[in-house]
Amino acid sequence: MTTKEKQWEALIEHLKLSRRDFVFSGLAAGALTLTPRFAGAQAAAPYKIGVLLPSTGTGANYMAHCIKGLPVAVAELNKRGGLLGKQQVQIVYRDTETKPDVGAREAKSLILNDKVNAIFGTYSSAVALAVQEIIHEHKVLHFAATSNSSKITQDNYTPYTYQFCPDSNMQSGAVVVAVARMAKKNKWKSYVSLGQDYEWGRDTHKGFTTGLAKVDPGIKESRQLWFKLGETDFTSYITAIMAAKPDFMFGAVAGKDAETFMQQANQMGLFKRVPFPGGLIAVNDLKAQRKTLPRGIIGLARCPFFAHLKEPIMQAYIKRDRAAFGPDGYPDDWACMYYDALGGLEQGAKKAGSTATEAIVKALKGATIDTCRGRRTFRDCSNQLEVPSYVGEVWDSPDYPFPIYKPDTMILVEAKEVWTQSCAEVEKLKKKRA
Repeated sequence: MTTKEKQWEALIEHLKLSRRDFVFSGLAAGALTLTPRFAGAQAAAPYKIGVLLPSTGTGANYMAHCIKGLPVAVAELNKRGGLLGKQQVQIVYRDTETKPDVGAREAKSLILNDKVNAIFGTYSSAVALAVQEIIHEHKVLHFAATSNSSKITQDNYTPYTYQFCPDSNMQSGAVVVAVARMAKKNKWKSYVSLGQDYEWGRDTHKGFTTGLAKVDPGIKESRQLWFKLGETDFTSYITAIMAAKPDFMFGAVAGKDAETFMQQANQMGLFKRVPFPGGLIAVNDLKAQRKTLPRGIIGLARCPFFAHLKEPIMQAYIKRDRAAFGPDGYPDDWACMYYDALGGLEQGAKKAGSTATEAIVKALKGATIDTCRGRRTFRDCSNQLEVPSYVGEVWDSPDYPFPIYKPDTMILVEAKEVWTQSCAEVEKLKKKRA
């Protein structure tokens, strides 16, 4: 058995819960195809979604729940008849390895060989930007649910891409709001930045530093530290931060790298000496690091389930995932955003009365859809969904087996407070496309 086949066997085992609803159709062209078990022989051709997410590479830990959760969500949709109540949905999954060249190659293969109707993905913004060139060329619908560089819907805009997460400007802007309040209270005047040296890290850092300079120009960045994806030893960075003696630090760190950094920084006593407000701490981090994550640290999240417990769609996500994955199976931020992407596809098809790509693109332009975060609207000049970011204090809740954000400290920052302010500004950023 080849290494690739072993990887797929491991993934199939990881997804074994969905065997009751899907047939695993094998490894054609390296793809894992999940076909509805109950689709009749005479049924209409399925609507194919190419899912481009990493099961290997630095983003794999963040995407694990998405990869196993999407088949469950699709099975539920198919039991209702599928899109428009009559067209079954089929998933074709491929591993991007969190690499732009691999993502672009797999996107092209999904479109040309597997004839997918839409692509969901990716985790990495650098991969998403590479994939956009392929989907624009072939005019395929693209739902970027978790990769969030602002360039995806602005500089690199294509009408076929819809973004379901707060972009990097919105996310870093939310941290600016929170940090500005803390800085005023604690009289902070200097900070050090640590970031992943790639598209998302650079873009997020730029958004934060630019935003903070406007809000409080008296707070100065004394040093920038950058590391490559997949770093395993943060000792030198942590030592440098402590030596700089900043009032606080800003971090543009995510994925497995964030978990590694947090563990090593905590062990070296960094957080006892330097406040770290606004680091990305999503639900999967809260779960995975439940024993080691410092309580009281200020985190940033994109779609935490506990912020929207009153929303019927979020309630349904929680109920479904816990039934499928056990009592600890609360959906994480990333899974929730992909579930909303699937819901957006369903609602777009319903509004259009068609599953044709151009019809859905037209229907979703400026549309308001129901999500786990309430009713949210796509900005018609960028296809960016009007969703909030969340900043809060890590806290032990009596209601969950892992920490969440303390409700009375959590700040919900709405999109309009922090995104690129006018559509005229967005239009200036867009590159010219054929």
